[in-house]
Amino acid sequence: EVQVVESGGGLVQTGESLRLSCTASGFTAADYVIGWFQQAPGKRREGVGCIVSSDGSIWYAEPVKGRFTISSDSAMNTVSLQMNSLKLEDTAVYYCAAVEHPTKMIAGPATCTKGFDYWGQGTQVTVSS
Repeated sequence: EVQVVESGGGLVQTGESLRLSCTASGFTAADYVIGWFQQAPGKRREGVGCIVSSDGSIWYAEPVKGRFTISSDSAMNTVSLQMNSLKLEDTAVYYCAAVEHPTKMIAGPATCTKGFDYWGQGTQVTVSS
């Protein structure tokens, strides 16, 4: 069974950086996607970005483009989310999630924001001024 575990998070000031990690295992399908999501207080959960295992393609949501970077080890067992130039509005609980696909996928808005089956417990990121 697929398991997803996040680590990292914490309290930082605006402009600082933070790195989250996601360890995922148990995949058996032809392809899988690991995504990062954020849920700010009182708001719905939104996709931040994702990486596709088969081709390494990556997609980012507009608000984080140029500031957040997704990377992985060669086996894509660990996926990191490097968050730079953090803003107050980045304060949220961040989740790592995964989904398996029977066919090859390409990173994009739909692939990276919908249909995720396996979720981590979430980690709090708080950005203060």
